[in-house]
Amino acid sequence: MLSAEEKNRYSRHIILPEIGIDGQEKLKQAKILVIGAGGLGCPVLQYLTAAGVGTIGIVDDDVVDETNLQRQILFSAEDIGNPKVEIASKKLSLLNPHCKLQTVICRLSSTNALDIIKDFDLVIDGSDNFPTRYLVNDACVMLNKVLVFGSIFKFEGQVSVFNYQNGPNYRCIFPEPPIDSPNCAEIGVLGVLPGIIGTLMANEALKIILGIGEILSGKLFVLDALNFQTQIISFEKNPENSKITSLIDYEKFCSSSDFNKINMVKEISVDEFKKLIDIKKDFQLIDVREVHEYKSLNINGENIPLGTVEKNFDRISRTKQVIIHCKSGARSKKAIELLQQQFGFTNLCNLTGGIDAWKRITP
Repeated sequence: MLSAEEKNRYSRHIILPEIGIDGQEKLKQAKILVIGAGGLGCPVLQYLTAAGVGTIGIVDDDVVDETNLQRQILFSAEDIGNPKVEIASKKLSLLNPHCKLQTVICRLSSTNALDIIKDFDLVIDGSDNFPTRYLVNDACVMLNKVLVFGSIFKFEGQVSVFNYQNGPNYRCIFPEPPIDSPNCAEIGVLGVLPGIIGTLMANEALKIILGIGEILSGKLFVLDALNFQTQIISFEKNPENSKITSLIDYEKFCSSSDFNKINMVKEISVDEFKKLIDIKKDFQLIDVREVHEYKSLNINGENIPLGTVEKNFDRISRTKQVIIHCKSGARSKKAIELLQQQFGFTNLCNLTGGIDAWKRITP
């Protein structure tokens, strides 16, 4: 039950027909775990606390650093050197004393993740590294917990919801970790970006708890803050990614030579390509030559010139074999390397010799 003080505090929520007293009580009963109290975690924590989420867990092993203050607005100069979770808990308690804050000063690992996550209704991942992202995803799949995901990179941010009502999870859109992906310390990030993305993550979490609106399940929201462009990329569930029965060594998983194969480009000869056509195999054909080359001669592939591949990666299937070609095979190889390294594709083949080789075996 909400107290008179709580009803007054949350009055702007309660007057919304979509929320009301019942919705606000749902928020009070909710238990949400936030992984990371950094750039994304700060706005997530502030808005969940202000909204009246009853129990909020915070997991982080880091201390406040001066370089954090450019974007982690929950902290100030006097907090430098102190554990983030402790400072966050103190300040959030001042924001809303009705919220119960549970702090865990540790780095999430395969040995502790399941125990930490199991008692929460929903998990929000604000981490900044791939081992933690895969770990959190796999633990949520094993425990059947909904996961709200966000990431930031320079001027770009992403938001999605995984494992929602038996929907796709992180591995369905990012099946393998990228190689040598830089972090914010190495590449930089626009200070306001984590505030924008973190607020959107909190919004998804509140909608899920309240049971309102359309959830970003099977959809990746992408924001380019520099040009203020947005897009929503749809992706499908791969049932194999839900068959997770144990947690692994994720540092090794993300750096293992087994996964350096992402840099290798699979080749398919024109003879093999012709056989696929003859048996009417279902595949996608991408032509990365320039538009004028495509108009002059093409073999019925989709034309995505090499220079535009990065912006059009959502047009490329992740569920069927994709054959990419150009004139000789050089540009298509570059396209595949980019798609594998930047977007985690594992189903791409380069047509060896390109359209020149194809012309030699066809009338």
